[in-house]
Amino acid sequence: MTAKRHFTASAYVVNDQKVLLHYHKKVRLVLPPGGHIEPNETPAESAIREVKEETGLKVKIMPLQTDPIYISPRTTPTPRLIQIEDIDDPVDGQHEHIDFIFYCTPDGSVGKSSGWYWFSLEDLKTGIVDDSGHLLVPPDDVVELSTEAILLA
Repeated sequence: MTAKRHFTASAYVVNDQKVLLHYHKKVRLVLPPGGHIEPNETPAESAIREVKEETGLKVKIMPLQTDPIYISPRTTPTPRLIQIEDIDDPVDGQHEHIDFIFYCTPDGSVGKSSGWYWFSLEDLKTGIVDDSGHLLVPPDDVVELSTEAILLA
């Protein structure tokens, strides 16, 4: 039987050769901003909204390919990839996230957001000590995607 599935979008935000990550308390991993896609929202719109809600940053999607531009039908930015992630949630139980992964850059000024940290390429390997003194080390997939996003920005 196929697990229950939720559609989500995540955004690797790159600025000055660093990527924005945080410790996600619910899943206990270092992750980029992201969340569930709302009704009547495209995955790209969801990624942009989630970044704004979680970090306060306004972002734009990095174009990774030349998407055709038609008058009709319209197109939406293409994600870098779509991951299927197994989630064991204490509230919702076991399910899958169909996660649309986007790379983004800030669209305006960048300020500090509590609980969010800018990871350099070196920090992705060694981790960052957060404000509470805990070492934040991203999982391998986040390191790989963060590295690629930094190199493409």
